[in-house]
Amino acid sequence: MSLETYAQLSNALVYSAMGVLTLAMLAFSAELAFGSRGRVARSTAAVPARERALVAAGTGQRGAAVPAGPDESATGAPGGLGPDRGADRFGAVGLSLTVLGEVLLVAGVVTRGLAAERAPWGNMYEFSITSAAVLVGAYLIAVWRRPALRLLGVFVVLPVLLMLGLAVTVLYVDAGPLVPALKSSWLVIHVAAAIISGAVFALGGVLTVLYLLQDRWERHGRSNGLARRLPPSEQLDRTAYRLFAFVFPVWTFAIVAGAIWAENAWGRYWGWDPKETWALVTWIVFAGYLHARATAGWKGRKAAVVALIGLSTFVFNYFGVNIWFSGLHSYGGLPTE
Repeated sequence: MSLETYAQLSNALVYSAMGVLTLAMLAFSAELAFGSRGRVARSTAAVPARERALVAAGTGQRGAAVPAGPDESATGAPGGLGPDRGADRFGAVGLSLTVLGEVLLVAGVVTRGLAAERAPWGNMYEFSITSAAVLVGAYLIAVWRRPALRLLGVFVVLPVLLMLGLAVTVLYVDAGPLVPALKSSWLVIHVAAAIISGAVFALGGVLTVLYLLQDRWERHGRSNGLARRLPPSEQLDRTAYRLFAFVFPVWTFAIVAGAIWAENAWGRYWGWDPKETWALVTWIVFAGYLHARATAGWKGRKAAVVALIGLSTFVFNYFGVNIWFSGLHSYGGLPTE
């Protein structure tokens, strides 16, 4: 096939992936909506200790389990109708569609690379579609390891669709050669590490926001459909921490690789370019986050706020620096009139 044909195929695959992921988002939303009354029967572990103590005092049995009420059957549905089974079917459909969307999106990234005859992340459009593919892949891996995280699907697919929508409407440029500064093998190494970092940072950010919501609901004794179906706040916080702990060395490597590339391209390792500066700011914030959790015992809300600050610096580095700042990294490939 010709390079133009590969480019057209890439565009078609990306748009197809967006359509499939939109259906996946609707299916995940249906899972949350129709499962909102389900799974209200709580295990002993999910019941506050004070409530268990009161029940135990009333029954004379220490640590007795709290029985489900008349409308809290084993299926989690009034009258045993079991809306959770229907909700689970929606979730399974959403997950299957997400897998299909990921296949289409990865194929779109690969054909974009074939059209450009290089690694497909030489401008903001390509960086965006590749980052979206990695984010969906990270979510699927997380679900494979912890099936309960499937419920996060709508919160992952929605930002992916927003990222892809921005890419195809605002950031899109035709496939073409790289600017001279990017013609290096370090493009594959440095930018690939940055893409992986961005995807994992985003997934950790989703978990952190949901943790803050779930923690608030638990502390105020409030219950709703989303709160009943999400994992406990402690689990959300722990999973987010593990993701940030995993990605921090990857982001460190991305910065170091970028410094080596800068020395090869511009004759210096560090020049306080806006993108370099904000990359360092992100590193410092997450270094503080991990250090505080490891030494000062910071957990929960304080640590979550620090993590979200770090994520916001990463997002600003990607969008704000590329769009509003000028510097040696100002070659994001934004379309011009």
